Amino acid sequence: MLIAPQVFGLFLYFPEDKSEYIPAAFSFLIFMMLAVLVFRLIIKASKKELEKAKEVEEKMRKYNEENK
Repeated sequence: MLIAPQVFGLFLYFPEDKSEYIPAAFSFLIFMMLAVLVFRLIIKASKKELEKAKEVEEKMRKYNEENK
């Protein structure tokens, strides 16, 4: 009682006319470029936060050394 082949057959569509792939390729490229852009922005923000954390840590270390 395997239903999987019938179910997957409903979702698979391979067009005879290959020009139907062009809009899908464009949308894929747009989303891929956006994903890379967002990923780079996250890395950039992460580096800024790391620098801020290092500065705060250094200030805390100096404060602790002065108050010993």
